[in-house]
Amino acid sequence: MTNPTGRRVTANISLTLDGHCSGPGGPADMGAIVSYATTDVARAHLARIHEKATTAVLGRLNAEGFLSFWPTVAADENADPRDRAYAKWLSDAEKVVFSTTLTEAPWERTRVVNAPVAEVIADLKADGEGDILVNSSASVIKALLEDDLIDRLYLMICPEITGGGRRLFADGLPASKWTLAYQEAGELGEMALVYDRVR
Repeated sequence: MTNPTGRRVTANISLTLDGHCSGPGGPADMGAIVSYATTDVARAHLARIHEKATTAVLGRLNAEGFLSFWPTVAADENADPRDRAYAKWLSDAEKVVFSTTLTEAPWERTRVVNAPVAEVIADLKADGEGDILVNSSASVIKALLEDDLIDRLYLMICPEITGGGRRLFADGLPASKWTLAYQEAGELGEMALVYDRVR
């Protein structure tokens, strides 16, 4: 199937060594990941993920969490410039939030959708320009992996084992092949990896 707009679907997420995107305490258990979020490698990775993106796609939990954090960073003149650049991009970008419970958009330039992920992404790809970035929302990324709709994966690997928690790569996903487009290791052992889907 051809993509007339050339829009790519990209996804960004951080994982532990044992493949979890959150710890055993639930979605908010991010201790094994958050401690690596302010390294130079992580901040350079953050700059990389939104460089070509014009649309941010989020699940409800991330949208609400991001809303409570990133606008304050955008307004903080003392924040790291890379963090501020991302915060401003996120504020200005078109945002699509998947939710079955929200009745109104939690943010400016945001629309809430309660529809199959693949259909919404197909509509986004058919119009506009720039990458469509699925931002740290495991449920949305999983759905897109199941339908083989992700063109690029931005991964941060954090050198910790949680022993439990939510997994991104669960059994049952369709087989796929990826090529390494970029890699960088940090002083704490964290790794930024960029993989492109081989089609």
